Amino acid sequence: MFLAVKIIVTAIIVVIISEISRRYTLAASLLASLPLTSILAFIWIYYESGDVEKISQMSHEIFWLVIPSLLFFIILPFLLKTGMKFYLALGGASLIMAVIYISGIFLYKIIK
Repeated sequence: MFLAVKIIVTAIIVVIISEISRRYTLAASLLASLPLTSILAFIWIYYESGDVEKISQMSHEIFWLVIPSLLFFIILPFLLKTGMKFYLALGGASLIMAVIYISGIFLYKIIK
């Protein structure tokens, strides 16, 4: 039952952002940029386990993993402005982001 609640709440947030974007892209962008997924994950983890150490660790790791994802939001509009078709640009930006993630995780394991 709790899994269904988590899915419904998360889906509602995505739908709200999508609907707002029809008229107000800046407002939708603001909502989408908030760490809503992370906050919900922290709430679900705390509710289920009360493990604040896990939440602290996850928060720290999310910080470092946000950096590569920010590049996606620079690369995607760049590719679209060059005239690349949407799905190709989305795939290209995603592929570049994935390479940066993999490289970052590799470096993180070496440094840690």
